[in-house]
Amino acid sequence: MSRIGKAPIEIPAGVTVTVDGRIVKVKGPKGELATELTGNVEVAVDGNVVTLTRTSETKATRALHGTMRALVANTIKGVSEGFLKNLDIIGVGYGAELKGKALHLKLGLSHPCVFEAPEGIEIEVPEATRIVVKGIDRQLVGQAAANIRALRPPEPYKGKGIRYHGEYVRRKAGKLAVSSGA
Repeated sequence: MSRIGKAPIEIPAGVTVTVDGRIVKVKGPKGELATELTGNVEVAVDGNVVTLTRTSETKATRALHGTMRALVANTIKGVSEGFLKNLDIIGVGYGAELKGKALHLKLGLSHPCVFEAPEGIEIEVPEATRIVVKGIDRQLVGQAAANIRALRPPEPYKGKGIRYHGEYVRRKAGKLAVSSGA
């Protein structure tokens, strides 16, 4: 049995979980989300614990068991705590500023890059070189952060660009000057 799939999910205080057919609806202090189950995976809500079991032992069902459990757990965590991603901007003259819901980035290009925050995503700029992406949907937060990073990914020679906080960028040596032999 899947080690992740068989682990029960604790429901925190203030969160309600309802099962409507193949859809798990979760409502909490930060909002509400729904996750649709795929495969032969069943959900049972017993008090303040959610458990997922599989109804068949096919390879596809065994593969989806842990995935479905992780998606339901992320839904519960999202409506109770939320998710965030921190991005750092490295480079001389590089920076970000927030104008309404639009993120304006100066990334060494001839024009400023503008990123419109999707519905359900909140962007903060505590410093000109830091961006915080927040939301209740883990997949949406990760995709928004990846889209911002894709505007100017870190380059390996000087390390300039947008990177996740704590991300290691492997640096390359530049061209070496060749001394002419006399």
